[in-house]
Amino acid sequence: MKKTQSHPPKSTESRTAGARPKAPLPRQDAPAAGRTQTEEFDEAMQLFHQRDFASALQHFEQCAAGENRDMAYTAKQHIRMCRQRIAQSQPDLRTPEDLYYYAVNLISQRRPADAERILRRALEQSPKSDHIQYALCLSRGLQGDLEGAARHLESAIRLDPRNRAIARSDPDFLEFGRQSPVREIVFGEKKP
Repeated sequence: MKKTQSHPPKSTESRTAGARPKAPLPRQDAPAAGRTQTEEFDEAMQLFHQRDFASALQHFEQCAAGENRDMAYTAKQHIRMCRQRIAQSQPDLRTPEDLYYYAVNLISQRRPADAERILRRALEQSPKSDHIQYALCLSRGLQGDLEGAARHLESAIRLDPRNRAIARSDPDFLEFGRQSPVREIVFGEKKP
């Protein structure tokens, strides 16, 4: 005699030939304060396409914690892509000179805050480098910190007096070099 097992009744929908269970409707739960999963995803995709992978990563991580599984899965795929691209974009900067040249490139891209962060690392490794002090002057000045720019320019001139003449003809100084207190140092009105 065959033993029959008791199973819960199947829904009529799953008993029909070839029918698949319906996928749950996407939920719009808020993965971050006041933002829906969809809003996080849309923001992340926009940043991803703008190649701002670090910012996109944060939004994708929020989205991956949401309840819409399909959206969370796609967000996780993009998290991996963002992490790979961030890792690829980080140059291997070991020496003070590597750091300096990378920072100069950032200054030319008008990213002085990023350049300053790199230059401070270079200065830790090589505190008596006039060219690093000079570049720090530029990064501080381009950020609007004229006092900080003046301090770094004084240090650069103290380490190598030729930096005063260089600053006088440097086009990067046009934005702030004629303003006090930098002007006094550049044009010799104040001795470092």
